[in-house]
Amino acid sequence: MSLLRLESVTKHYRSDNQDIVALDNVSLAVEAGEFISVVGRSGCGKSTLLNLSGAMDFPTSGAVHINGVSTSGLADTQLTEIRRRQVGFVFQFFQLLPTLSAIENVELPLLLCGQTSNRRQALEKLRWVEMGELADRLPHQISGGQMQRVAIARALVHSPKLLLADEPIGNLDSASADIVIKLLRRTADEWGTAVVMATHSLEAAGVTDRIVQLRDGRVEEIRPA
Repeated sequence: MSLLRLESVTKHYRSDNQDIVALDNVSLAVEAGEFISVVGRSGCGKSTLLNLSGAMDFPTSGAVHINGVSTSGLADTQLTEIRRRQVGFVFQFFQLLPTLSAIENVELPLLLCGQTSNRRQALEKLRWVEMGELADRLPHQISGGQMQRVAIARALVHSPKLLLADEPIGNLDSASADIVIKLLRRTADEWGTAVVMATHSLEAAGVTDRIVQLRDGRVEEIRPA
């Protein structure tokens, strides 16, 4: 059973009385421990695909399955449980809370899951991304690359089965980008997490196991990296 499976997924939006097709009959399966990249021009449907894959949005038709469970038709509490416990998210602009330290940002998903004793777990993940020494720094006191490493630690602290990264290196210099891509590669290899990354960078995509090429909401090609 694939960790993530999209079956004939189509997504329509209404905008200015027009029907916009964001995804058109997309099918894709991602296995545990697999790292895939989704590439294509802006507006091709990359972010929509990730939103559907993380149960942040739902298909107009077709089905999305996370670890064997269809996201359609679930109650809000069930969807929240899937997002909190089975999926991790990494974004281009980090989305760290500015008033919380690095370790407090990493702890947050555990608190939302109801855990009360979690400082050690958060520190372990910060050390894994080589940010343990800066655990007490606020986001504005560290670099963009360091903030993204904190964001990866936060995404992984609850040991999700699926990690979704939307343009994770789009706001980074080349050296920081290399570190982030290596961390995502290690996430799949060491933790057995299924990793799906949307990116404009063909160089970054070359580190993944497969490349999914999107064009105008359709899968144009799926090939080995």
